[in-house]
Amino acid sequence: MSEQQGSAAEPYRAHVALSTSSLYPLGVPETFEAAVELGYDSVEVLVTHERMSQLNHQLRDLVQRHQLPISTIHAPTLLLTQQVWGKSWTKIQMAAALTEQVGAEVVVVHPPFRWQRKYASNFVEGVRVVSEATGVKISVENMYPWRVRGRDTVVYAPHYSPLGQDYDWVTWDFSHAATARMDSLAAIQELGPRLGHVHLTDGSGETTADEHLLPGHGVQPVAESLQHLAATRWQGVIGVEVSTRRSTSTEERTQWLAESLDFARRHTTPAEDAPAEDAPAEDAPADGAPADEAPGG
Repeated sequence: MSEQQGSAAEPYRAHVALSTSSLYPLGVPETFEAAVELGYDSVEVLVTHERMSQLNHQLRDLVQRHQLPISTIHAPTLLLTQQVWGKSWTKIQMAAALTEQVGAEVVVVHPPFRWQRKYASNFVEGVRVVSEATGVKISVENMYPWRVRGRDTVVYAPHYSPLGQDYDWVTWDFSHAATARMDSLAAIQELGPRLGHVHLTDGSGETTADEHLLPGHGVQPVAESLQHLAATRWQGVIGVEVSTRRSTSTEERTQWLAESLDFARRHTTPAEDAPAEDAPAEDAPADGAPADEAPGG
Protein backbone atom coordinates (compact mmCIF):
# COMPACT_ATOMS: atom_id res chain seq x y z
CA MET A 1 0.00 0.00 0.00
CA SER A 2 3.04 2.23 -0.42
CA GLU A 3 1.43 4.30 -3.20
CA GLN A 4 -1.23 5.56 -0.80
CA GLN A 5 1.34 6.35 1.88
CA GLY A 6 3.39 8.48 -0.48
CA SER A 7 7.05 9.15 -1.02
CA ALA A 8 9.37 10.79 1.49
CA ALA A 9 8.54 14.18 -0.03
CA GLU A 10 4.78 13.76 0.52
CA PRO A 11 2.78 13.87 3.77
CA TYR A 12 2.71 10.49 5.46
CA ARG A 13 -0.67 8.76 5.48
CA ALA A 14 -0.98 5.38 7.13
CA HIS A 15 -3.01 2.69 5.39
CA VAL A 16 -5.74 1.44 7.74
CA ALA A 17 -7.73 -1.73 7.07
CA LEU A 18 -10.82 -3.09 8.81
CA SER A 19 -10.60 -6.76 9.76
CA THR A 20 -13.63 -8.98 9.26
CA SER A 21 -13.01 -10.26 12.81
CA SER A 22 -14.01 -6.81 14.10
CA LEU A 23 -17.60 -7.44 13.01
CA TYR A 24 -17.85 -11.07 14.14
CA PRO A 25 -20.30 -12.80 14.11
CA LEU A 26 -21.28 -10.75 11.06
CA GLY A 27 -19.50 -11.62 7.84
CA VAL A 28 -17.41 -10.29 4.99
CA PRO A 29 -20.17 -8.29 3.20
CA GLU A 30 -21.01 -6.39 6.39
CA THR A 31 -17.32 -5.61 6.91
CA PHE A 32 -17.04 -4.11 3.43
CA GLU A 33 -20.14 -2.00 4.04
CA ALA A 34 -18.78 -0.68 7.35
CA ALA A 35 -15.33 -0.03 5.89
CA VAL A 36 -16.75 2.02 3.02
CA GLU A 37 -19.14 3.94 5.27
CA LEU A 38 -16.41 4.88 7.76
CA GLY A 39 -13.59 5.60 5.32
CA TYR A 40 -11.20 2.70 5.85
CA ASP A 41 -8.58 2.11 3.15
CA SER A 42 -9.11 -1.63 2.73
CA VAL A 43 -10.41 -4.84 4.29
CA GLU A 44 -8.50 -7.62 6.04
CA VAL A 45 -10.21 -10.99 5.55
CA LEU A 46 -9.93 -13.62 8.26
CA VAL A 47 -10.56 -16.98 6.58
CA THR A 48 -13.11 -18.90 8.64
CA HIS A 49 -15.88 -21.44 8.13
CA GLU A 50 -17.85 -18.70 6.32
CA ARG A 51 -17.65 -19.77 2.69
CA MET A 52 -17.42 -16.25 1.32
CA SER A 53 -14.16 -15.71 3.23
CA GLN A 54 -12.64 -18.61 1.30
CA LEU A 55 -13.80 -17.93 -2.27
CA ASN A 56 -11.73 -15.62 -4.43
CA HIS A 57 -14.47 -14.86 -6.97
CA GLN A 58 -16.92 -13.75 -4.29
CA LEU A 59 -14.24 -11.65 -2.61
CA ARG A 60 -13.33 -10.04 -5.92
CA ASP A 61 -17.01 -9.28 -6.52
CA LEU A 62 -17.11 -7.40 -3.21
CA VAL A 63 -13.95 -5.49 -4.12
CA GLN A 64 -15.54 -4.45 -7.43
CA ARG A 65 -18.91 -3.60 -5.94
CA HIS A 66 -17.51 -1.42 -3.17
CA GLN A 67 -14.38 -0.19 -4.97
CA LEU A 68 -12.36 -1.08 -1.89
CA PRO A 69 -9.34 -3.40 -1.95
CA ILE A 70 -8.49 -6.38 0.21
CA SER A 71 -5.04 -5.75 1.65
CA THR A 72 -4.58 -8.79 3.89
CA ILE A 73 -5.62 -12.42 4.16
CA HIS A 74 -5.46 -13.99 7.61
CA ALA A 75 -4.88 -17.73 7.21
CA PRO A 76 -7.20 -20.08 9.15
CA THR A 77 -4.55 -20.97 11.74
CA LEU A 78 -6.66 -20.15 14.80
CA LEU A 79 -7.71 -22.93 17.15
CA LEU A 80 -11.35 -22.50 16.09
CA THR A 81 -10.50 -22.75 12.37
CA GLN A 82 -8.42 -25.93 12.56
CA GLN A 83 -10.87 -27.76 10.28
CA VAL A 84 -10.74 -25.10 7.54
CA TRP A 85 -8.60 -26.01 4.49
CA GLY A 86 -7.17 -29.18 5.96
CA LYS A 87 -3.52 -29.61 6.91
CA SER A 88 -1.38 -26.79 8.23
CA TRP A 89 0.87 -26.24 5.21
CA THR A 90 -2.17 -26.49 2.94
CA LYS A 91 -3.73 -23.61 4.89
CA ILE A 92 -0.71 -21.38 4.31
CA GLN A 93 -0.35 -22.31 0.65
CA MET A 94 -4.06 -21.72 -0.02
CA ALA A 95 -3.95 -18.42 1.88
CA ALA A 96 -0.99 -17.31 -0.25
CA ALA A 97 -2.87 -18.29 -3.41
CA LEU A 98 -5.99 -16.42 -2.27
CA THR A 99 -3.86 -13.37 -1.49
CA GLU A 100 -2.58 -13.31 -5.06
CA GLN A 101 -6.03 -13.90 -6.53
CA VAL A 102 -7.69 -11.01 -4.73
CA GLY A 103 -4.75 -8.61 -5.14
CA ALA A 104 -3.80 -8.47 -1.47
CA GLU A 105 -0.27 -8.05 -0.14
CA VAL A 106 0.09 -9.93 3.14
CA VAL A 107 -0.78 -13.29 4.66
CA VAL A 108 -1.00 -13.33 8.46
CA VAL A 109 -0.31 -16.68 10.13
CA HIS A 110 -0.04 -17.91 13.70
CA PRO A 111 2.92 -20.02 14.87
CA PRO A 112 2.19 -23.74 15.28
CA PHE A 113 0.88 -25.30 18.44
CA ARG A 114 3.47 -27.50 20.14
CA TRP A 115 1.39 -30.60 19.53
CA GLN A 116 1.70 -29.99 15.77
CA ARG A 117 5.19 -31.43 15.94
CA LYS A 118 5.84 -32.14 12.26
CA TYR A 119 4.50 -28.74 11.23
CA ALA A 120 6.46 -26.99 13.96
CA SER A 121 9.73 -28.74 13.16
CA ASN A 122 10.34 -26.74 9.97
CA PHE A 123 7.89 -23.86 10.40
CA VAL A 124 10.36 -20.96 10.22
CA GLU A 125 12.04 -22.18 7.05
CA GLY A 126 8.80 -23.48 5.57
CA VAL A 127 7.14 -20.07 5.80
CA ARG A 128 10.12 -18.54 4.02
CA VAL A 129 9.96 -21.15 1.25
CA VAL A 130 6.26 -20.55 0.59
CA SER A 131 6.80 -16.78 0.65
CA GLU A 132 9.66 -16.92 -1.83
CA ALA A 133 7.82 -19.35 -4.11
CA THR A 134 4.66 -17.22 -4.26
CA GLY A 135 6.09 -13.73 -3.87
CA VAL A 136 3.60 -13.11 -1.05
CA LYS A 137 4.65 -11.57 2.26
CA ILE A 138 3.86 -14.13 4.98
CA SER A 139 3.87 -12.41 8.34
CA VAL A 140 3.97 -14.45 11.58
CA GLU A 141 1.93 -13.03 14.45
CA ASN A 142 2.99 -12.60 18.06
CA MET A 143 0.89 -14.71 20.41
CA TYR A 144 0.84 -15.17 24.19
CA PRO A 145 1.27 -17.87 26.86
CA TRP A 146 -1.69 -19.82 28.12
CA ARG A 147 -2.02 -19.80 31.89
CA VAL A 148 -2.84 -23.10 33.57
CA ARG A 149 -3.31 -23.18 37.35
CA GLY A 150 -1.66 -19.81 37.66
CA ARG A 151 1.43 -20.72 35.65
CA ASP A 152 2.37 -19.62 32.14
CA THR A 153 2.47 -22.44 29.61
CA VAL A 154 4.06 -21.99 26.20
CA VAL A 155 1.81 -23.74 23.69
CA TYR A 156 3.30 -22.23 20.53
CA ALA A 157 6.45 -23.37 18.75
CA PRO A 158 9.10 -22.17 18.47
CA HIS A 159 7.63 -19.57 20.86
CA TYR A 160 4.68 -17.21 21.26
CA SER A 161 7.05 -14.26 20.87
CA PRO A 162 8.54 -13.66 17.41
CA LEU A 163 11.42 -11.70 18.94
CA GLY A 164 14.64 -13.60 18.45
CA GLN A 165 13.07 -15.85 15.81
CA ASP A 166 14.32 -15.89 12.23
CA TYR A 167 11.11 -14.73 10.56
CA ASP A 168 11.36 -12.48 7.53
CA TRP A 169 8.10 -10.75 8.47
CA VAL A 170 6.20 -10.32 11.73
CA THR A 171 2.66 -9.16 12.52
CA TRP A 172 2.37 -7.27 15.81
CA ASP A 173 -0.90 -7.53 17.75
CA PHE A 174 -1.30 -5.19 20.74
CA SER A 175 -3.94 -7.34 22.45
CA HIS A 176 -1.71 -10.40 22.31
CA ALA A 177 1.15 -8.30 23.65
CA ALA A 178 -1.00 -7.19 26.58
CA THR A 179 -1.91 -10.77 27.45
CA ALA A 180 1.79 -11.72 27.21
CA ARG A 181 2.71 -8.58 29.22
CA MET A 182 5.14 -7.40 26.57
CA ASP A 183 6.11 -3.83 25.68
CA SER A 184 4.82 -3.25 22.16
CA LEU A 185 6.84 -0.12 21.47
CA ALA A 186 10.11 -1.82 22.43
CA ALA A 187 9.18 -4.88 20.36
CA ILE A 188 8.26 -2.84 17.28
CA GLN A 189 11.49 -0.90 17.56
CA GLU A 190 13.44 -4.17 17.85
CA LEU A 191 11.69 -5.67 14.83
CA GLY A 192 12.52 -2.67 12.67
CA PRO A 193 12.13 -3.45 8.97
CA ARG A 194 10.87 -6.97 9.72
CA LEU A 195 7.53 -5.55 10.91
CA GLY A 196 5.22 -6.68 8.13
CA HIS A 197 1.77 -5.92 9.52
CA VAL A 198 0.02 -4.47 12.58
CA HIS A 199 -3.19 -5.46 14.34
CA LEU A 200 -4.51 -2.30 15.99
CA THR A 201 -6.21 -3.12 19.27
CA ASP A 202 -5.36 -3.09 23.00
CA GLY A 203 -5.57 -5.10 26.20
CA SER A 204 -5.74 -4.60 29.95
CA GLY A 205 -2.84 -6.90 30.82
CA GLU A 206 -4.91 -8.16 33.75
CA THR A 207 -6.42 -11.28 32.24
CA THR A 208 -5.46 -14.41 30.34
CA ALA A 209 -8.11 -13.59 27.75
CA ASP A 210 -7.34 -12.18 24.31
CA GLU A 211 -9.46 -9.07 24.82
CA HIS A 212 -9.07 -7.04 21.63
CA LEU A 213 -10.10 -3.78 23.28
CA LEU A 214 -10.37 -0.56 21.34
CA PRO A 215 -6.96 1.11 20.97
CA GLY A 216 -6.36 3.45 23.89
CA HIS A 217 -8.67 1.46 26.20
CA GLY A 218 -5.89 -0.71 27.61
CA VAL A 219 -2.35 -0.47 28.92
CA GLN A 220 -0.28 -0.94 25.79
CA PRO A 221 1.72 2.01 24.36
CA VAL A 222 -0.40 1.95 21.23
CA ALA A 223 -0.35 5.68 20.51
CA GLU A 224 3.41 5.86 20.98
CA SER A 225 3.90 2.83 18.73
CA LEU A 226 1.83 4.37 15.93
CA GLN A 227 3.71 7.63 16.31
CA HIS A 228 6.96 5.70 15.94
CA LEU A 229 5.68 4.05 12.75
CA ALA A 230 4.72 7.43 11.33
CA ALA A 231 8.09 8.94 12.27
CA THR A 232 9.86 6.12 10.42
CA ARG A 233 7.38 6.29 7.51
CA TRP A 234 6.53 2.62 7.89
CA GLN A 235 4.99 1.25 4.68
CA GLY A 236 2.73 -1.53 5.97
CA VAL A 237 -0.96 -1.95 6.73
CA ILE A 238 -2.54 -1.24 10.10
CA GLY A 239 -5.44 -3.66 10.48
CA VAL A 240 -8.08 -2.66 13.03
CA GLU A 241 -8.92 -5.87 14.87
CA VAL A 242 -11.17 -5.06 17.82
CA SER A 243 -13.98 -6.98 19.47
CA THR A 244 -17.42 -5.42 19.03
CA ARG A 245 -19.50 -8.37 20.21
CA ARG A 246 -20.53 -6.53 23.37
CA SER A 247 -21.84 -3.52 21.52
CA THR A 248 -25.52 -3.04 22.29
CA SER A 249 -26.58 -1.73 18.89
CA THR A 250 -25.48 -1.25 15.32
CA GLU A 251 -24.90 2.42 16.12
CA GLU A 252 -22.60 1.60 19.03
CA ARG A 253 -20.62 -0.90 16.97
CA THR A 254 -20.22 1.68 14.23
CA GLN A 255 -19.09 4.23 16.81
CA TRP A 256 -16.40 1.85 18.11
CA LEU A 257 -15.10 1.15 14.60
CA ALA A 258 -15.08 4.87 13.81
CA GLU A 259 -13.20 5.58 17.04
CA SER A 260 -10.57 2.97 16.17
CA LEU A 261 -10.03 4.47 12.73
CA ASP A 262 -9.81 7.96 14.21
CA PHE A 263 -7.23 6.74 16.73
CA ALA A 264 -5.11 5.34 13.91
CA ARG A 265 -5.37 8.54 11.88
CA ARG A 266 -4.58 10.88 14.79
CA HIS A 267 -1.55 8.98 15.99
CA THR A 268 -0.02 8.44 12.57
CA THR A 269 -0.34 12.07 11.50
CA PRO A 270 2.97 13.89 12.03
CA ALA A 271 2.60 16.98 14.22
CA GLU A 272 3.53 19.31 11.38
CA ASP A 273 0.72 17.87 9.22
CA ALA A 274 -2.03 17.88 11.87
CA PRO A 275 -4.54 20.77 11.96
CA ALA A 276 -4.06 22.88 15.09
CA GLU A 277 -7.64 22.27 16.23
CA ASP A 278 -7.18 18.50 16.09
CA ALA A 279 -4.77 18.19 19.01
CA PRO A 280 -5.00 14.59 20.32
CA ALA A 281 -7.12 14.16 23.42
CA GLU A 282 -6.32 11.85 26.27
CA ASP A 283 -7.05 8.25 25.28
CA ALA A 284 -8.34 7.17 28.64
CA PRO A 285 -10.17 3.88 29.16
CA ALA A 286 -13.90 4.30 28.72
CA ASP A 287 -16.79 2.46 30.27
CA GLY A 288 -18.21 -0.15 27.93
CA ALA A 289 -14.97 -0.88 26.05
CA PRO A 290 -15.33 -4.29 24.44
CA ALA A 291 -13.50 -7.21 26.03
CA ASP A 292 -14.24 -10.76 24.98
CA GLU A 293 -12.82 -13.65 23.05
CA ALA A 294 -14.12 -13.07 19.56
CA PRO A 295 -12.02 -14.55 16.74
CA GLY A 296 -8.94 -12.41 16.36
CA GLY A 297 -5.70 -12.90 14.55
